[in-house]
Amino acid sequence: MILRLAFGSLLARALTVGMTILAIALSVALFLGVEKVRTGAKASFADTISGTDLIVGARSGSVQLLLYSVFRIGNATNNVTWESYQDIASRSEVDWIVPISLGDSHRQFRVMGTTEAFFEHYKYRNGRSLAIQQGELMGDLFDAVIGADVARTLGYNTGDPIVVAHGIASFSEHKDQPFRVSGILEKTGTPVDRTVIVSLEAIEAIHVDWKSGARVPGQSTPEEIIRQMDLTPSSITAALVGVNSPLQTFALQRAINEYSEEPLLAILPGVALQELWAIVGIAETALLAVSVMVVVTALLGMMATILSSLNERRREMAILRAMGASPFTILGLLVLESALTAFCGAVLGLGILYVGLFVAQPIVDQAFGLYLPITPPGMSELWVIITVVCAGAIVSMVPAIRAFRLSLADGMIVKS
Repeated sequence: MILRLAFGSLLARALTVGMTILAIALSVALFLGVEKVRTGAKASFADTISGTDLIVGARSGSVQLLLYSVFRIGNATNNVTWESYQDIASRSEVDWIVPISLGDSHRQFRVMGTTEAFFEHYKYRNGRSLAIQQGELMGDLFDAVIGADVARTLGYNTGDPIVVAHGIASFSEHKDQPFRVSGILEKTGTPVDRTVIVSLEAIEAIHVDWKSGARVPGQSTPEEIIRQMDLTPSSITAALVGVNSPLQTFALQRAINEYSEEPLLAILPGVALQELWAIVGIAETALLAVSVMVVVTALLGMMATILSSLNERRREMAILRAMGASPFTILGLLVLESALTAFCGAVLGLGILYVGLFVAQPIVDQAFGLYLPITPPGMSELWVIITVVCAGAIVSMVPAIRAFRLSLADGMIVKS
């Protein structure tokens, strides 16, 4: 009986109730959307590098080593000598190792020297490999493979020339040894998208006529002679390491950290990523707080709507009392109406969220490399709906108690 009365009352005020449901739906969709983006961003952040057991560099801090070796942010305090790199590579625990050399740039994008092993062993997003969208990998000394953001921002295509600058934000360029774009990588949503990748030998080649960070005056070695030189690097910036067995990871890490030839640091990428997220992840708390406040505002708006409608419904309440309805029935009716309104709004918000995900997922993935998984509603979504319905019932108690106290005589008075 009371359920039928509640439905009838809601239908009689369809426009007002519909607007309230829409407000709750949008707030719930925003809350769940922020949660999806938050978890997706955290997962994408954690999946920036996947399948790498250790990152090795000069001794500094774990976050600093992660920042410059993976995210291309900042610079190394020192380099790792080539002899130490080879010593680590020859250890029995090492399955594969990829050298990385940083220091130069191209129009604010970092230039990274490495080997073809980087394209084979660098993984992201739970084991996905790098793929060439256009062209091919480096086949010549002065070939370069560029990330998707580099190509899009600078308008590059395969075959275009690239002149590398010495250092970061430097005006000194290696104009006498220009590179050629041999390939463009597919979008990954990782720092690789903003990287110009060349060979280790190429990094050495463009610095043949440089000493102590400056070009030797009057010296210009012809390209033909450079190609005949031994371009083995004297040092690298860092190295990505994969071990034969996960059980050997900590033993290898300890051996590298205690390396006697020079001070080195080996870090676990996952642990360092968690440390870094703890620093930058405060934004997720702020986003979550804002979305919660939006939901609270919508529920308070529903309470205000019910309160404002009480004067219009006083005669309705009086008639129900005259027909035998108890004050508790009036209270229960208003609480049930609010709970139904909140439930409809929460379910509609969930539907809006999934429609938005289906539309936005490929766009966000392509533009920002942020993967938002579309999974069936789980316990978290169910708890959000339950919480919103309970909160809707609770905020309706204020107008419901007021209606509870209205007397029959007061409700039948006709005011002039």
